[in-house]
Amino acid sequence: MTPESRRLWATLALIGIAAVWGATFVLVKDAVEHYPLYAFLALRFIIAVAAFSLMFPRSFRRFAPGTLGVGVLAGGLLTVGYVFQTWGLQGTTASKAAFITGMFVVFTPLMQAVVLRHPPRAVTLAGVALSVTGLWLLSGASADGWTAGDTRVLICAVAYAAHMIVLGSLGTRHDVGALTLTQLAVVAVVCSAVSLVAEQPGLPTDGSVWFALVLTGVLASAVAFAVQTYAQRHISPTKTALVLVTEPAFGGLFGWLAGDYFGIGGLAGSALILSGMVLAEISGISRAGERVVHEPSLEGIPVALVERESEPKSGP
Repeated sequence: MTPESRRLWATLALIGIAAVWGATFVLVKDAVEHYPLYAFLALRFIIAVAAFSLMFPRSFRRFAPGTLGVGVLAGGLLTVGYVFQTWGLQGTTASKAAFITGMFVVFTPLMQAVVLRHPPRAVTLAGVALSVTGLWLLSGASADGWTAGDTRVLICAVAYAAHMIVLGSLGTRHDVGALTLTQLAVVAVVCSAVSLVAEQPGLPTDGSVWFALVLTGVLASAVAFAVQTYAQRHISPTKTALVLVTEPAFGGLFGWLAGDYFGIGGLAGSALILSGMVLAEISGISRAGERVVHEPSLEGIPVALVERESEPKSGP
């Protein structure tokens, strides 16, 4: 196979992963209408841990001192993100949830500027402005169009951004596979504990719930990680991120097919949010004394983080 063919297949595989991630918003929204929220997340991540362990068994041998602690911290933030996203889906449309979640891509460099004292670039601020304007239009250009579910998903986006900051600072010295396995396990353990105390469910009896569990637990996590690992060997991190940034667009498409209504304002808002996300990703152009690392997310778009040359480099 030629290098061009490998790049083509890697790009197509990434598009497939973005489509899978986009489809999960509709599937999860439907699943938690038939099965308790924490129980669903618990089973989803138990399956993800099993699938990841089978596909990447060497991750168990790559734990270094401190890996577990960083993984637990990142996993805690990831748990908050998934809980609020799934809870939010119970009060908003799948398409809106997809675009609001995607805003973590523009929140991350903004949060990096505050927490790590890296001044934001002009293109980053432009991306934030576009995305916020898009969010306003997506909500109907009025406070009345904003729901409690939207707020929960927005909290999810902030939690995801904080999660990326942890990976981009503390996580750079640790193996990505070991960190990923730890994070998956943390979400599984926390959600299982809450479910056993508060919900006490039995196993799902609805086939659609099991379909959502398998797709999110296997394809959207372990397989997606494998595809990203393969793609990064053949195409640039920026291109990888720009392909995966189509996730909200797929979420909007599947939401529309499921009956979500956008309207002209909603379409314009969605386009602005996507534009802001693209700007945040293409801000990954290194300047003197800096480099840009596309920090890989567990189940989402890699985010461009600016690092000073003296800082340790993140690796896959």
